[in-house]
Amino acid sequence: MHNTVQNLVDIQNKINSHLNEFKIDKVPKIIAVSKTFKIEKILPLINHGHKDFGENKVQEAVDKWTQIKLSNPSIQLHLIGKLQTNKVKFAVKIFDYIHSVDSKKLAKKISDEQIRIDKKIKIFIQVNIGQEDQKSGINVSELSSFISFCSEINLDVVGLMCIPPMNEDSGIYFEKMKNLNKENNFHELSMGMSSDYLKATINNASYLRIGSSIFGARY
Repeated sequence: MHNTVQNLVDIQNKINSHLNEFKIDKVPKIIAVSKTFKIEKILPLINHGHKDFGENKVQEAVDKWTQIKLSNPSIQLHLIGKLQTNKVKFAVKIFDYIHSVDSKKLAKKISDEQIRIDKKIKIFIQVNIGQEDQKSGINVSELSSFISFCSEINLDVVGLMCIPPMNEDSGIYFEKMKNLNKENNFHELSMGMSSDYLKATINNASYLRIGSSIFGARY
């Protein structure tokens, strides 16, 4: 078994034992965050049958995934990085999910592009759960009106996403996100990375964004 596949299987086993221990029914999907890694490193996972992959940059995703997706139509590609409005037309074409919608301007641009090419993608609203000035995302106090706005322009918002503050206990923020997601009747929740995915798992995350624990360190 290729080492990336073994890493993925090990993570799945850890998650499953955690789910059993905490008596949680919801099994999260793992987004293998393949940003900066060449397709040769990713192919063993595709051949293993893994479906969900994450990229940070639109152009890198277009270059890497256009051909692969044609021959593997079941692959779901997730944009987990910040999306500039001038890249929306390329993003909507290649991605199936966008996890980082953080402004009305971006939401409207995605909506317009979806109409133009007749393709509906799934959207996560990025929440600035730690209220950090340097971090993008919708403030909790503005979330309800932003959700309404997205609904008015016909975006398919499936859930919320967060990146908790560094060097703090992410579990506290994951619990807040779990409650926010429930309050807004969303079924999907995007949170948890290599360092804290088990904490996200016990707070009902449905998508975990795991990179280095699968692919190794980035250079």
